[in-house]
Amino acid sequence: MNKPALDISFLSASQPDFSDRLATALDRQMLVSEQVTEQVRAILDDTRSRGDEAVLEYTRRFDGLDARDTVGLTVERDRMEQSLARLPAASAKAMRHAAERIRRYHEAQKQDSWQYAEDDGSVYGQKVSALERVGIYVPGGKASYPSSVLMLAIPASVAGVREIIATVPLAWGAGNDMVFAAAALAGVDRLYTIGGAQAIGALAYGTGTVPKVDKIAGPGNIYVTVAKKLVFGEVGIDMIAGPTELTVICDGGTDPDWIAMDLFSQAEHDEQAQSILIATDAAYLEAVAEAMRRHLPDMERRDIIAASVNERALFILADDLEQAAAVSNRIAPEHLELSVEDPKALLEHIEHAGAIFMGRYSAEVLGDYCAGPSHVLPTSGTARFSSALGVPDFQKRSSIIHCSAAGAATLAVTAAELGRNENLYAHAKSAEYRLPE
Repeated sequence: MNKPALDISFLSASQPDFSDRLATALDRQMLVSEQVTEQVRAILDDTRSRGDEAVLEYTRRFDGLDARDTVGLTVERDRMEQSLARLPAASAKAMRHAAERIRRYHEAQKQDSWQYAEDDGSVYGQKVSALERVGIYVPGGKASYPSSVLMLAIPASVAGVREIIATVPLAWGAGNDMVFAAAALAGVDRLYTIGGAQAIGALAYGTGTVPKVDKIAGPGNIYVTVAKKLVFGEVGIDMIAGPTELTVICDGGTDPDWIAMDLFSQAEHDEQAQSILIATDAAYLEAVAEAMRRHLPDMERRDIIAASVNERALFILADDLEQAAAVSNRIAPEHLELSVEDPKALLEHIEHAGAIFMGRYSAEVLGDYCAGPSHVLPTSGTARFSSALGVPDFQKRSSIIHCSAAGAATLAVTAAELGRNENLYAHAKSAEYRLPE
């Protein structure tokens, strides 16, 4: 049997061409071929026009699930509850513990409506209300992800969403019970065993069986990602997700085996996953690389790990931790481990990251499953302007403007003047009608 080898790319943050080499290595243009876009567009159009018939056809073709009617694609609450009851005791205990922690964390994120009154009796504020119906897309192409059900549905449930619809492609047999059990714990109302662009189309447009939702959340493959981009505007979406990423900043004081396994835990997701280590000691970088080579043969997903590491991993030597933080900010990673003696001090220099894991014991994998925050995070550098998925993603905010007669009179003078400045004379008159005689 051929054993995969590791060929890790090493860079120095002080080399003259570092910025160009880093940009090339990150390669975040998210280029999508016109062929893929047109394929997805055709699936979406067909799903919009033919509904359930199209969904069934694509599910047979792409997922190999030979359902003859939509009853075969529908998982009701009682079946989810049965799956939860069938779980082995250890699995059920772990899943309940994770669900409890995720719910507790997101309860702290809830936003309440607020108002304030002015002296003239006018009242201004904001009404916060939950979305009515959301769809969560649970990936399932290369593994079963019950954790994603918890991380997507629990924030929606905490937000007060009235109906949570889940879709998941099924290719995992026994893994289905874990997904269904997670859906029961997370408050999913209905689950459909469909995936790909057809699932996004069904959620966005509605079919005879799948109801139209207000927003779609959850990561997926390139076809799911393109589909989400194309239906945005018809429905809301959470974000456009690329391959998963981990950056680790280390001062050389963490056991190299720990860091090697942290990097492997990210690489085993997908061949396109990116694992980056930034350290201030060249000998430490070599020690971690050696640990990775030593452990690789024992990894069940060694071929995926090797492909990810060889194509996408980076080991970067920094002069000091401040320079390491500057490099990390350039990367704006999905996950960032600060595996250093004083993570609080280093945190002051971090500007862009989806989730930040503080200290040597805070392995990223703990955030994947049970720390509390959702593991649905901005990728591909989008942490520069977007945030982790949470309760606010499932709420909307309406402004409240309640003018008293005196308040309207005060505002009318200003509004009328500004309206005329913009040549919008009906605006001006509408405001002036509220002025006292």
